[in-house]
Amino acid sequence: MNEKSKPSGAPAVTRAAAILNLLASEGIALNLTDISRELGLAKSSTFNLCSALEEAGLISRRDTSYVLGRKIVELGGAYLRSFDVVREFYRHCSESPVLSHELLQLAVLDGTSVLYVARHEGRAPLRLSATIGDRFPASTTAVGNILLAQLDPAVVADRFRDGNLPQWTERSVSTVAGLLAKLEATRERGYSLDDGETNPAVTGVAMLVRPRSSAEEPFALGASLFMADDLEGRLEAVIPELRRVAHELSNPMLMNQQA
Repeated sequence: MNEKSKPSGAPAVTRAAAILNLLASEGIALNLTDISRELGLAKSSTFNLCSALEEAGLISRRDTSYVLGRKIVELGGAYLRSFDVVREFYRHCSESPVLSHELLQLAVLDGTSVLYVARHEGRAPLRLSATIGDRFPASTTAVGNILLAQLDPAVVADRFRDGNLPQWTERSVSTVAGLLAKLEATRERGYSLDDGETNPAVTGVAMLVRPRSSAEEPFALGASLFMADDLEGRLEAVIPELRRVAHELSNPMLMNQQA
């Protein structure tokens, strides 16, 4: 991952952020040589940046290598605590007779991926499904589809202009045209479906949590259901309840009345 980015007004900050992103994406300890090679930086610059990040607690040393530091957890927790939506998501999950038993997730759109910011495991957690902090393809996931469906089709086509849509299963949408058709069906239906595109044994369904102001971004509220477990009956129960909760999460007045 060589450093190929637009000119930055603060190159040191940009490069420090690149180090954090690299350590997060790799998920393993990397030494100075690994980091400098992957980012195309001089070893001396890399050392200075890592020293500053270590002093700030954003990374820590493990023998001769570096991993993300505990400060990242603190910052992530502060970020999530800033969202009333995240707190209310967990309350609704625990209080709903229907949803309390299901695997539920809250996600936001990030380019061509979705970032999961909250997860309720319910009765039978799916160990292979996304957890907090994971990024999954927006093109295959139900949460990604409901968020992409809010964009102009031309914007979606531009984001996926390289045509490289991830193929996680045989059912994964494989073309931009196919994705646009699926998003149009999502808009008409009012919710999105992942029919085994992310996991062949799982159906995903998601609703939009609309932003409460122009300064906020939309969330996607999704549920992951095993296909073998009376899927039709569960969808009939889950979809209207997801719609109700998504509406209440979108409306701060409703949340305040029930808090």
